[in-house]
Amino acid sequence: MYKILIVEDDPKIADLLKSHIEKYGDIGIVIHDFDHVLEQFEKHTPHIVLLDINLPSFDGFYWCRQIRQKSTCPIIFISARSEKMDQIMALENGADDFITKPFYYEIVMAKIRSQLRRVYGDYASKNEERTVEKEGLILYPERMELKLGSQTVTLSKKETILIETLMERSPRVVSREVILEKLWDDTFVDDNTLSVNITRVRKRLAELGLEDALETVRGMGYRLHSTWKDKPLP
Repeated sequence: MYKILIVEDDPKIADLLKSHIEKYGDIGIVIHDFDHVLEQFEKHTPHIVLLDINLPSFDGFYWCRQIRQKSTCPIIFISARSEKMDQIMALENGADDFITKPFYYEIVMAKIRSQLRRVYGDYASKNEERTVEKEGLILYPERMELKLGSQTVTLSKKETILIETLMERSPRVVSREVILEKLWDDTFVDDNTLSVNITRVRKRLAELGLEDALETVRGMGYRLHSTWKDKPLP
């Protein structure tokens, strides 16, 4: 029996989603306090979150980022906002899927079951926790954490993918094309979006004292240098 948190300010839609979820034998939990979504998430510890974009006080993008600081559980956006950039922002902020309103409830349920199988069921990895290590710098992709010595920083989903790509290929240069393919598949994004993500990764590395570890190779891409390998670990 799985718990699905419903963060939707239209009571009719929220109740219908809850009803369909419970038909499958799972638990639907409807949020009513939209000022304390994260507290409700931590209280109920759901297996999956259905999240609208247009919410009172803070939008769904904000709450998605907050949840991602605490958990890697699947997040599916359900929204009437159907612009390409809304979908890109949802995925950029850590979502796993995006459903546009109006929708068929059967499709929503199929996507929920798919995410549950992927993370908790037949398709879930049965292996031990995966790590990526480079000269003492350790990435925990499933936790979205990067560790050096006694210091640890929390990453977003995109930051995790980007750092993993750089670490696996270090000291080789990783082209912009490879990074774009890893982060966004076939979705078109401009250079500024990539630059923003690179800047965020630099900040995470700087939090570990690695200000000069990520090099921009003009006309080619980016390279991660093991500048920390001969220094005492923090």
